Amino acid sequence: MADNVGPTKLGKLVIFLFVLALLAGAAYYFRDLIAPSGQQGGQVDLDAFKKIEAPDTSGITTVNEYAYVPAEKLPPVQGVSNYQWDENEKIVQFPINVWVGWLPIVAANGGFAPNEDSIFFKEHGFKVNLKLIDDPVVARDAYASGESHVLWGTLDMMALFAPELMRDSRTAPRIVQQVDWSNGGDGIVVRSAIKSARDLKGKTIVYAQNSPSQYFLNNLLLNAGIQPGEVNHKYTATAFEAAAAFVSDPSIDACVSWAPDIYTIPEKVPGTQILTTTVEANKLIADVWAVRADFAKDHPEIVQGLVSSIFTAMDRLKDDTFKARAFEWMSDGYGIPIDEVQAMEADAHSTNFAENKSFFLNQNEPANFERTWKNITFVYRELGLIGTPVRFDEVMDFSALKALDAAGTFAHQKDEYRTSFAPTSYSKVRAEAPILTQTIRINFYPNSANIYEPQHDELDKPIPNTLYDPNVEATLEKVGRLAGQYERAIIAIVGHTDASMKGLGVRFEDVQSLSQERAQSVTSALVDKFSFDPDKFVVEGQGWNQPADSADPNNHALNRRVEISVYPPEAQ
Repeated sequence: MADNVGPTKLGKLVIFLFVLALLAGAAYYFRDLIAPSGQQGGQVDLDAFKKIEAPDTSGITTVNEYAYVPAEKLPPVQGVSNYQWDENEKIVQFPINVWVGWLPIVAANGGFAPNEDSIFFKEHGFKVNLKLIDDPVVARDAYASGESHVLWGTLDMMALFAPELMRDSRTAPRIVQQVDWSNGGDGIVVRSAIKSARDLKGKTIVYAQNSPSQYFLNNLLLNAGIQPGEVNHKYTATAFEAAAAFVSDPSIDACVSWAPDIYTIPEKVPGTQILTTTVEANKLIADVWAVRADFAKDHPEIVQGLVSSIFTAMDRLKDDTFKARAFEWMSDGYGIPIDEVQAMEADAHSTNFAENKSFFLNQNEPANFERTWKNITFVYRELGLIGTPVRFDEVMDFSALKALDAAGTFAHQKDEYRTSFAPTSYSKVRAEAPILTQTIRINFYPNSANIYEPQHDELDKPIPNTLYDPNVEATLEKVGRLAGQYERAIIAIVGHTDASMKGLGVRFEDVQSLSQERAQSVTSALVDKFSFDPDKFVVEGQGWNQPADSADPNNHALNRRVEISVYPPEAQ
């Protein structure tokens, strides 16, 4: 019996062949692990194989060293005191940092040191001492202690400084003049896999906190529907260190930094690109200066003289010879080569009298002082950086502008910072990836494209003085503010409908037409309210073709929407 136990010869052969087939299959399945293949044609990239050390990234960014720092709020203001003033000398202490936007101030002063050849002295009888203080906290404390009469900063930094400075009525900031808009000086650089703001979700981003970089990034995230907590924030002490960290640390997906680094990195580091800069968001970061409330009260004629002289310098900077001299003064004051100073010129757009008037006084300007301040406050409250915010009208002081307007001194200065758009189409602009896409919801009355449609009674008669969507003005305000910040960008407005009548005899072309009319209705309202160039917008109707959530395509309330996408200027 024992001799009969086990497979027959034929069975053994079948088992042998089966095992052999299993081994062959396993070898094929795990072929890449057993013997990694080379490139097509059996070629092996020996150069890649030899790259066992990271490439040398020194010299790509302005600085090579960097250190990550913990998240922290601004330190408390130190040493608040009365301002120092010698009535005989009449020297205004005016700190500035290294930034080409201050060129009109340097030009008005004829250099950094107080002198009698300056526009300030010749036209108004006082001198100005331009002090280089790069650290904004040091500049703030010098202002609070009375060593400086003026505080430099971007409007977003002023919003951070204001709550502390407002505690003492002497140091309450009076923001009296906008000097420039950042015009490409700030930007966000990303790894190539990141195509739009939405792709930043879950990514690690490095930047200098309590700075314009922080406002730039988080404003972008919030507009793209990403909460700040949905990205991993890492901090460095300066924006230039952020650029260095991005280049050296492959775990960093994006950085917010300054020119020239934001342009040098994509040129020299493979696999990186610019996501957006203030070339598109050209009315987002405003450089301003503020004066102490006690000084403004005691010396209103000096404050007006400062504002007036800076506008005069803007006129004179149109002369190439004078501008060349002004660059020399700036180069000497900053201690950096003149060619580097001149290379920064395009990073800022000096805001003349007409542009200041629009910023401070034009209620229809989508990126005016009030809207910019409120937007900054919203962003920083979301980040938990400010508690009770300071109102815009507590810090905005347009008295000098109004006096100059009444005198007509600078009536010849026209708004030079408005973009002209050529007509284009949605199909053309969508060839580019949008910088960001924002979904807004306007509740349209059934079969209506009127965003101001009133409510209807049970007999379907309109009810006077009502709105079907009572939030429509707030929605337009939100979109208008975004379109104003990205003043140079193309805005695509795409309308969608629900699919409640799909399959019930309704023609798709009628649905598409309704969605197009709704998108056009939003566009027209924005143009009317904010005086936008109509060619800034492209309109498209998608009907019911693109549900808001593919996992829940019959969510009709969610599907009745309009989407706003911001495209770079080159998408025209």
